[in-house]
Amino acid sequence: MKQVLLVFVGGGFGSALRYLVGRWLNSTQDGIPYGTLVANVIGSLLIGIVLGFAAKNDAISENHTLLLATGFCGGFTTFSTFAYENHVFLKSGDFTSFAFYSIASFVLGFLAVFAGIYIIK
Repeated sequence: MKQVLLVFVGGGFGSALRYLVGRWLNSTQDGIPYGTLVANVIGSLLIGIVLGFAAKNDAISENHTLLLATGFCGGFTTFSTFAYENHVFLKSGDFTSFAFYSIASFVLGFLAVFAGIYIIK
C-alpha cells in the first residue's frame, strides 16, 4: 500500500506541474501545444536521470524510483494529451503542425531520455 501511495503523491505533483506548464506555454494563437511538448521532453529527461541514477550501483531505493519515475514523471508527461492534440491537428487538416509536433515530440523525447542517462554516467 505504501508503494501505491508514493506513486499517487508523485503523480499528483507531476500532474499539477504539467497543468501549470500547459497553462503557461500552450497558446491558441499559433496552435502548437508547446506546454505539452515541453512537459514531455523535460519529463523524459528526468526519467532518464532518475532511472540512470537508480541503475547506477542501486543508488536510490525502489520507493524513491516509484515516487519520482513512475509517479512524478508519469504524471508530468502525457501521452493521452499528445494523442488528442494530434487528433485535433488531423481533424482540422493541419498536417504540417501534426508532422512537426509528432516528429519533435518523439525525437526530442528519446534524445532527452538518452541525455538523462548520459548525464548520470
